[in-house]
Amino acid sequence: MCTCMLPVIMAPTTMELHDGGAIMESDNNIREVCLVWENLEVEVVSSYSNERRKKVLNGISGYAEPNRIMALIGPSGAGKSTFLDALAGRLGGNVRITGNVTLNGTKTTTSCRNINYVTQEDYFLGTLTVRETLTYAAHLRLAANKSKDEIDKVVAKTLDEMGLEECAESRLGNWHSRGISKGEKRRLSIGIEILTQPHILLLDEPTSGLDSAAAFFVISSLTSIAHNGRIVLCSIHQLSSEVFNLFDDLVLLAAGETVYFGERTNAIKFFADAGFPCPTRKNPPEHFLRCVSPEFDNVLSLMRSKNVNDTPSSWNSLVNMTTEETKWNLINSFKNSMHSANVREKIREIKLRKEAVIERAYDTSTLKQLCTLTHRSFLNMTRDIGYYWLRILFYILVSVCAGFLYLNVGTSNNAILPRSKCDGFIYGFMTFLCIGGMPFFLEELKVFEGERFGRRYGEAIYVLSSFISSLPFVVAISLTSGTILYHMVNFHPGFSHYCYFCINLFCSISVTEGSMLVVAALVSNQLLAIVTAAGVSVSISSSHSEQITRLI
Repeated sequence: MCTCMLPVIMAPTTMELHDGGAIMESDNNIREVCLVWENLEVEVVSSYSNERRKKVLNGISGYAEPNRIMALIGPSGAGKSTFLDALAGRLGGNVRITGNVTLNGTKTTTSCRNINYVTQEDYFLGTLTVRETLTYAAHLRLAANKSKDEIDKVVAKTLDEMGLEECAESRLGNWHSRGISKGEKRRLSIGIEILTQPHILLLDEPTSGLDSAAAFFVISSLTSIAHNGRIVLCSIHQLSSEVFNLFDDLVLLAAGETVYFGERTNAIKFFADAGFPCPTRKNPPEHFLRCVSPEFDNVLSLMRSKNVNDTPSSWNSLVNMTTEETKWNLINSFKNSMHSANVREKIREIKLRKEAVIERAYDTSTLKQLCTLTHRSFLNMTRDIGYYWLRILFYILVSVCAGFLYLNVGTSNNAILPRSKCDGFIYGFMTFLCIGGMPFFLEELKVFEGERFGRRYGEAIYVLSSFISSLPFVVAISLTSGTILYHMVNFHPGFSHYCYFCINLFCSISVTEGSMLVVAALVSNQLLAIVTAAGVSVSISSSHSEQITRLI
């Protein structure tokens, strides 16, 4: 494997030689780093009892170097996602972790900005284009002092690097419009994470759900990123031979143990030396997984029960052994091999370097975050017909129906009770209709959760920006509904009474909308959020005072 401090082959840029011989890129202040994990153990503690623990990772060690792309493979439940979460510092509160994760010998923290993580799910605002999505992400992630032209250049470079120029002006797609392909969405997710040029890029199954061509394109893009001076480590569930050959290094996990760690080209020889050679014309990663995946025991038992004698040739060396036996033979073979000794020696060598890692200072100002999120949210609300436009139409229809129901109630003494009923019906129904926006709030919340996961901004900024962007629509609802109801019901005449009625309607709806946003941000379950929102809506509508009834 390559040495840690080799010069990076990158696009033309000014390079400076600093004390100690380390090469630093002067425009971005990027120093090459090595990632090391040593004796990493992860246990999941039961929420009900501290005695019930499940060990997910069991003392694994290894390292990752720049200019290399590493594949992380293993059967389901091997601990791949947990391993990536541990490296990124994103394990949950019910997880106990021991061991060390270091960058150039310095222990990482949960707020480390040098590591970016691409999760399995792609959550975007479907009404935005690819270019708009990248541009808003750049405004949220890059330094506050960057100009619009500089950000546009970064976005254009990222589009080119990820092969997204052809679909740059295409919308991502949502419930009422078709958008870009899943492969393009995957590349967009990666593009968002490389905007800040991180030292290390972690990806959890970036080819999940993609066909072979799209998977090859995604991994090819990641290979280019890695060979530009970065560390790229991604878990892969299924690998074709073409995609497998794009990787430099390989990590094979099983039951939280390291089965193999090293260069991809040496893996076949390791399995052959351990007594499990890869058959000719067999895809190597499929053979590796066959050796450690317990599911194959069930398949073999089923074949035997049905008297199927033509067992695949790739299983001949394994047919007399259970997967459990094969797995532990391989694990013990690796522990006693030169591969394991080389890993320990390399880790000691990297730890001796102890070179400082420059933290990436890409914090934007709170004001810029608020303005960016408000603009993005307003654009999404404007383009999504279901967010507010259909609701405005529904508000108008309900207002007309209520107007006919209480047509010309008047202001006489005999009309006091009907006017009170009308008032309660209007405010109660109007505030209750705000629940119709909850599914759209929750859909947008998925994007917020992903961005909060990346430590870009907090809940308060999100709620405030969404509330501000919704105000023009709430004003439109209040004016249209208020005008229809005021004149059809024939409330007290006078412009001041009309304004008072519309302002109170606006306040009731805006308070309810704001409450919906808070509920959506705090309650992740959609059904529970809607039920909670309904309770909040009823509470707000029932608090309507008699003074308002008398004044209208």
